[in-house]
Amino acid sequence: MTSSTTLQPPARSPHDELLSRIQARNFRVGIVGMGYVGLPLALLFSEQGFPVTGFDIDEAKVAALNAGSSYIVRIPAAEIQGARQRGFSASADYAAIGTMDAVIICVPTPLDEFMEPDLSFITETAKAIAPHLRRNQLVILESTTYPGTTEELLIPLLDSGNPNHLHAESRSDGSSPGFYVAFSPEREDPGNDTVARRDIPKVVGGVGPVSQELARALYGAIFNRTVSVSSPAAAEMTKLLENIYRCVNIALVNELKQLCERMGIDIFEVIDAAKTKPFGFQAFYPGPGLGGHCIPIDPFYLSWKARQYDFRTRFIELAGEINNRMPYYVVERTAEALNQHRKPLNGSRVLVLGVAYKKDVDDLRESPALTILTLLKKRGAVVDYHDPYFPRVGRGRHYELNLTCASLEDLAGYDCVLIVTDHSSYDYGRIVRDAQLVVDTRNATRGIESEKIVRC
Repeated sequence: MTSSTTLQPPARSPHDELLSRIQARNFRVGIVGMGYVGLPLALLFSEQGFPVTGFDIDEAKVAALNAGSSYIVRIPAAEIQGARQRGFSASADYAAIGTMDAVIICVPTPLDEFMEPDLSFITETAKAIAPHLRRNQLVILESTTYPGTTEELLIPLLDSGNPNHLHAESRSDGSSPGFYVAFSPEREDPGNDTVARRDIPKVVGGVGPVSQELARALYGAIFNRTVSVSSPAAAEMTKLLENIYRCVNIALVNELKQLCERMGIDIFEVIDAAKTKPFGFQAFYPGPGLGGHCIPIDPFYLSWKARQYDFRTRFIELAGEINNRMPYYVVERTAEALNQHRKPLNGSRVLVLGVAYKKDVDDLRESPALTILTLLKKRGAVVDYHDPYFPRVGRGRHYELNLTCASLEDLAGYDCVLIVTDHSSYDYGRIVRDAQLVVDTRNATRGIESEKIVRC
C-alpha cells in the first residue's frame, strides 16, 4: 500500500514578502525632509507607482505640497499636482511613520561654527521616528555624512528609542529581531538637465544581507542601475570621495587662475586647450568660491572624522583653505579694478549680479555671493544685488544683509557691476554696454571685448 503526501510550499520569509511588495509597487515609502533632495526623490517614487508620503517639520512646505504648489524653481507645480493625483501627500505628523514600509531620511548635515559636523538634524529625526518603528521596516539614510554615522549614531538612536525594543539587523550574522537599515548617498545636481534622475547610478550599503537586498530592490525599482558596496561606511565614504575630488580640483584651478593672472595668461584658454586631450584630464573651472550644501561642507566631515584616527587630511584642508579665500580675493580684485578708475571701494556703488551658489538655481546655501556682499559692506561699499530667483536676501547663520533685489534699469549708475553667478537669463552684452565697469568672476562675458571688463 502506498501513501501520498501533499508537499507544502516552503514558508516565505518576511523579507521575501517585502521584496514581492516592492516589485508590485505595493510598498509604502515615507521620505523625511522635503528639500532639494527629498522632494525630487519622492516624485521619482511617485512616478514609478509607489505610494509616497513626504514628511517635514516645516508646515509651510507641507501645506504647499498638499495644495499642489512647488517652492523649488526647477520642480514645476505640475509635477507636484501629478504626484498628488497618484496619491502623494505631505505630513508634519511623525506618527504616520508607523504606516510606512520604508523610511528614507533626507535632512541637512551642515557644519557648526567651529567647522565641525552638525548632526542635529539626523539626531532629531531619529528620535522622532524611533517611537513609531515597527518590525520589518526599512530605514535608509541619504544625508551626506562621515563614515560610521549610520552604525555609530543612527542605529543606536533607533534601537534605544522605540518602545517595542526592536533592533536593527546585525551585520555580523544577518539576524534581525526588528528592522533593516542602509545608507545610500544622494546624488542630486541642481540645475543639471542633461542627466535624468533615473540614469544616475544609486550606491547602496546595507547593514547586513537582508538590509542590502531590500534597499537595492527598492532603489532598483526607480533607478536604472544600483551599485552595492560592502557596508554603510563604504557608501558614506563614496559620497565624500566624489565631493572631495571636485573640491580639490576646483581649488587647483582657483590657485592656477591667480598665478595665470600674474603671468598674463588666460586660465580659461588654458583649460579649453587642456580638455582636448581625450584621456587623463577632466575640466574644472575657477570661480568666486564654493557654494551649495555639498562641496564646501563634506570634505570637513572627513577631516573631522580622520582626527579620531590620529590622521591629518592635509590635502583636503589645503583645498578648503584655497576655496574659502576666493571671496576675499574677488573683493580685492574689485577694489583694484575700481582703483584703476580712480575710485576707492569705500563709498563706491557696487551691484552684485547673482547670489545663488550656481547658475539657474534658487539655492543660496553656502553661496560665495553672501560672503562677498558682507565683505563689500564691511569695506564701505554701497552694495545692491540682482538675482531673478531671490526677491530678498535677509539673514542666515553666517550673514545678515537685509537687501531687496535691485533693478537692472540703471546699470550706469553703479561704479562697478560684479558678476558672481552667471545666470543664463542675463544679457551680458547689454550689461557690458551699459555699465561703467564689469568685474567678471565666471567668464560670463567670454567673447565680448571691452576695456570695461576685468576678469578675475
